[in-house]
Amino acid sequence: MDELVKMQKIDLDGAHDLAISSLVFLSQDGELLSRFLALTGITSDQIRIAAQEPGFLAGVLQFYLAHEPTLLRYCTETGTDPALFQQALNLLPGGRQEAY
Repeated sequence: MDELVKMQKIDLDGAHDLAISSLVFLSQDGELLSRFLALTGITSDQIRIAAQEPGFLAGVLQFYLAHEPTLLRYCTETGTDPALFQQALNLLPGGRQEAY
């Protein structure tokens, strides 16, 4: 008997929480943090300020979505459905990419 997989949904508050949790997760891993800082061009002391900017949290989710091993590691360690990352990205400022 096939089991139906129920797709989880996320709202704007959940998207924000996921992005913050993802940021905390990468900040606790020196290698991930170094890669994130190198890709974003910010320094570790600028993260708090940058996190207040529209689009920054979308960038955090994009960081995970761009590197599947990092995404899967986070999801495995936290019990998060990986599909929520794309849903969350679409809800956050700067995250939705319109097709032209």
